[in-house]
Amino acid sequence: MNMPFYVAPEQVMKDRADYARKGIARGRALVAIRYDEGVVIVAENSSATLRKISEIYDRIGFAGVGRYNEYDQLRVAGVRAADLKGYQYSRDDVDARSLANLYAQHLGQVFTHEMKPMEVEILVAEVGQTSEGDQMFHVLYDGTVMDEQDFAALGGDTDAITERVKAGWSDGLDLAAAVRLGRSALAGEERTLDPADLEVAYLARGNGRRCFRRLSDGEVEPLTTTATS
Repeated sequence: MNMPFYVAPEQVMKDRADYARKGIARGRALVAIRYDEGVVIVAENSSATLRKISEIYDRIGFAGVGRYNEYDQLRVAGVRAADLKGYQYSRDDVDARSLANLYAQHLGQVFTHEMKPMEVEILVAEVGQTSEGDQMFHVLYDGTVMDEQDFAALGGDTDAITERVKAGWSDGLDLAAAVRLGRSALAGEERTLDPADLEVAYLARGNGRRCFRRLSDGEVEPLTTTATS
């Protein structure tokens, strides 16, 4: 009688984590930065149709890196969950924390029980009535949730990108300064990213009930070329 092949659970989890991290690192990164009116998300993405950044609900945005088909499934599920909760209760009851927890539960379940983990990292951001109410939740491939404060980086080379954002961030940045910081952090010292290479969207308190707005290449260009005051 043949004995079943045995692999230690620790090794299985390590292999899955390595597999997911390698898949995510092959993609292009994004950064989310808190500015004076809300949260702006800047992603390296030259596609005009495959979006990394999207609206989930009135005051909530979503961003993902890694496999597009996998994080887009999560985006759709988040929109449906938010719509259902807002319909059953109140629009004010839909918040980023509960959505991040739902995503964490799903990603953790897949990571633990499925053969292949999801090769994604996602960000759920919410803009509050005041800057103290702004929230950003970074959810990893294994369901780990991190509560980010002023900025967050997702995707490949996040350590270097985070250090560049940290060096340039200060409280009270305006939208243009935050976009320039995101662009320079993604590009680094050896590259230049044109507006066509970027996808930029933001959540702003002054945008009415629906706070999310996506910027076109023509709108991004003047923001990235304005001289720093």
